[in-house]
Amino acid sequence: MAEPNIIYKITILTMLDKVDFQLSNTQISNFFLENDYTDYFTIQQTLADLSGAQLIREEYTHNNTHYSITDTGRETLNILQDKITPGILEDIELFFQKNKIKYKNENSILSNYYKSMPTGFDVRCQIKEKGNSILDLTLHVQDVIQAQAICKNWQDRYMDVYAYLADNLIC
Repeated sequence: MAEPNIIYKITILTMLDKVDFQLSNTQISNFFLENDYTDYFTIQQTLADLSGAQLIREEYTHNNTHYSITDTGRETLNILQDKITPGILEDIELFFQKNKIKYKNENSILSNYYKSMPTGFDVRCQIKEKGNSILDLTLHVQDVIQAQAICKNWQDRYMDVYAYLADNLIC
């Protein structure tokens, strides 16, 4: 059997390969922690190693990091996939059976804000499907409180906004 760090890397690559959307740091961490595979700090180091080797891609938001597998990561997984145990594969399958729809929804509705020059903040709100942008909207606001409110409300109201825009722009 391969050493634990290699197994953790292959497990993360397998997880990212099994979905057609990004997984968040929290979602990946939850898998390892719920199954008592390792601790949080080891997961973070493993993610950093995979990213540094360009086997996974990172995308940062104001409250989380999302990951996807790269082509190099897929090639590596194809070479090393026999190192992962059937038990871990079964745990991954069960984890996604339980969480896939919830995670897909969480990772398809994105919002982030960042400081804009010379003043204010830009808030980016997105709806994605299979990695493709369905709606990508950037708003400029005056302060961080407004930016945070938009990010929070986007999660609950994205369909209303999308429907409003579609109804008013497709005439």
